[in-house]
Amino acid sequence: MNFLGYRSRRGSFIGYFLIGLVGALIGGLVVGSVLMEQVDKRIASMPKDALDITEPQKTPAVKYSDVSGQGLSVAAIAREVGPAVVKISTLRERVYYTFFLERMVQQEQGLGSGVIFDRRGFVLTNYHVIEKAKEIGVVLSDGREFAATVIGGDYYTDLAVLKIDGDNLPCATLGDSDIVQVGEAAVAIGNPFGFDNTVTAGVVSALGRSVPLDAEQGIYLENLIQTDAPINPGNSGGALADERGTVMGINTAIYAEAQGIGFAIPVNTVRQIAAELIEFGKVRRPWIGITQVWVITPRVARDYRLGIDYGLAIAGYVRQSPVGSAGLRRGDIITSAGGKPTKSVADLREAVNSEGIGGTLELGIYRDGRTFTVSVNVREAP
Repeated sequence: MNFLGYRSRRGSFIGYFLIGLVGALIGGLVVGSVLMEQVDKRIASMPKDALDITEPQKTPAVKYSDVSGQGLSVAAIAREVGPAVVKISTLRERVYYTFFLERMVQQEQGLGSGVIFDRRGFVLTNYHVIEKAKEIGVVLSDGREFAATVIGGDYYTDLAVLKIDGDNLPCATLGDSDIVQVGEAAVAIGNPFGFDNTVTAGVVSALGRSVPLDAEQGIYLENLIQTDAPINPGNSGGALADERGTVMGINTAIYAEAQGIGFAIPVNTVRQIAAELIEFGKVRRPWIGITQVWVITPRVARDYRLGIDYGLAIAGYVRQSPVGSAGLRRGDIITSAGGKPTKSVADLREAVNSEGIGGTLELGIYRDGRTFTVSVNVREAP
């Protein structure tokens, strides 16, 4: 199963990666990385005075086109969002060595899409579009060209924010992905294969999808919007617009072995990540230092006569980390976090995210036939 429009860690930004059998990965799921995947709740711990990226966009979203309650037409959506969708060109350098060990540098060009979401010149795109780029150019729909600087990028959510300096910049309105419904109209706008400002239409096919970012390390993009609006290489970083004329998501990947299966990062996640990138240049994440766990199911517990019915057995952790400082070790089984049972990795992830950076998380531990509680100080991920 391949995903086009997504990068390989070894190749150009238009990459292919393989979806493995998820079941085979459960035993080796990497919590330290997986904790980085859920961003929807994590940002609740942000300082109250954090930059509000929605401030320049006080104009309300485009309303429905008629009293019957029907949404805007595709043409109207394209007129509303299209001007703010830009083409992004990149230049990378790849170093290789000849048979005679002579160092050679090869330049590689890449294309992608982006969305201007702030009149100060902030542009959203995918991280894989600009990763390792030496030069980044932005071309607007009206033909204006700008050199862009990287404000920040985040591999784990595949999002990045660029900055261009210009006057009278078009600006898309970021919508609300929480109100998006399966079956409603979806319009993808981008630059597939360099064809500027291409508009394709479909529907929202599903919500809450997950695709692997690095299956071997257990890192996934989660809570994605699935659409059948045609998306191709070069659409990455472009807008997925809703019938209200607002951006519901940022297009990020397609399923190459099928027709009409594409994915977009929901705009509520995008908004939160963009705020962190603009404020700090990176995404701060809560961390307790566990790198690998073994999920204990009732059947596993019975087969191994563990004396408990569920939990997460610590298979790996960083010694100089919150859990290491708390005295935890390999083989300890986490039975609860924050007072709630930990029957899955998601349970632990949610507890860590809810506690936030600087918080104290209470973990219930089962070790050698006895149970006890430890307090773990949640820190920012290194």
